[in-house]
Order: sequence, then structure tokens, then C-alpha cells
Amino acid sequence: MGEVSKLLADYGPAFGQALLLTWKLTVLSFVPGFLLGIAVTVLRLLPLPPLRFVLTVYVEIFRNIPSVALLIFIVFALPDLNVLIDYEPSVILTLTLVCSAFTADYLRAGINTVGGGQVEAALSLGMRPIRVIWSVVLPQALRAVVQPMTSLLIALMLSTSLASQVPFPGRELTALVSKIATDSAAGIPAFAVAAAMYVATGLLIAWAGAALDKKARILR
Repeated sequence: MGEVSKLLADYGPAFGQALLLTWKLTVLSFVPGFLLGIAVTVLRLLPLPPLRFVLTVYVEIFRNIPSVALLIFIVFALPDLNVLIDYEPSVILTLTLVCSAFTADYLRAGINTVGGGQVEAALSLGMRPIRVIWSVVLPQALRAVVQPMTSLLIALMLSTSLASQVPFPGRELTALVSKIATDSAAGIPAFAVAAAMYVATGLLIAWAGAALDKKARILR
């Protein structure tokens, strides 16, 4: 306990900044990933087989590729193709692509919970297919996937540790622990503090997700 207190006295502000950077990377990755996932989901519902095939390939690639491998490709392979992306945008882009693929997959599962009779009824009222998707199908699908999306957000928050694999400007929690372990003998206490911050953030996200799910849940 004394080692943790001494660690916080020496590195307290650094841990605060690392936690804020972890939250920042999580938000900057989740929001565009979520919106991109919705766009992919809607486009996959259109009666255009070639487009649906391309987007299915997109989802399968970014859902199954390891995040660290994708980051390495973006940082070290794309420059060979004259595509240069800075380290911070590279980490955000990696997490965004992965998040969008999982969002599209979860939303597809959510769409399967919407009764086909509702779609047929909306079409019989003269609504266009795209309006049926936006007004009838998607709202219900989003309400059905609150818990999976909460788990995805937690996983995304934990995956921000990817930033420790590149010369990232600033240090998120994992990178800070690595530096402390290298510079001093306080590696174990530093890991314990970082783990507590990860767990606390995950519990906070889970609590918010449960509250939202309780409010948005569709009783059938």
C-alpha cells in the first residue's frame, strides 16, 4: 500500500493525463466507428448484391484481423504506398475500422429481431424502402443491441493500449506503466494502479450501458 501511495505521489498527474488520453482515444474511435457501422448496415440492406458483397467482405476483414496487425499495416506498410498517416490518427483509424465492423455485425443481429410484418406493413403504406429502414427497422435494431454495443465500447477502451506499440505523442495508461517499469522498480504498483483505472472505467461504461438498456429495452 505504501508503494502505491509513493507511486501516486510521484506519478499522480501522469496517471491522470494517461487516463484522460485513454478516454479521448476511446471516444474518438467509438463515435466514428459507430456511425460508420450504421452506414454499412443500412447500405447492406439495400437490394444491390454487388454492394452488399463488398460491404460483407469489409465487415469480415476488419472483424477478424488482429487490431495490432492492422495498426502495424497502417503505420509501416501504407508509407510504402505513399500514404502517410501520423501515429495518433493511425491508432484512431485502426480502432474505428474494427469498431465499425463489429457495430455492423451487431446491428444485423438486432435487425433480425424486427418482425417482418412491420416492414411489410410500412411498405404497404407507401413508405420507400430507405425510409422503412430509417424509421422502422433501425430504431428498433439500435434498442436491441445496447448491451452488445456496451461490451464493444469496453473492449475498445481496453484496446487503446495499442497506442503503446507506436511512438505515440503522449502516454495512455499502458504506455505509462511501461515507462515507469523501465525507469524504476515500481512496475507492479504501476500496473495495479493502471488496472484499477481500466476496471473502474469499464464498470462505469457497463453501468451506463445497463441504465440505457433498461430505458431503451423493447418488451415483447
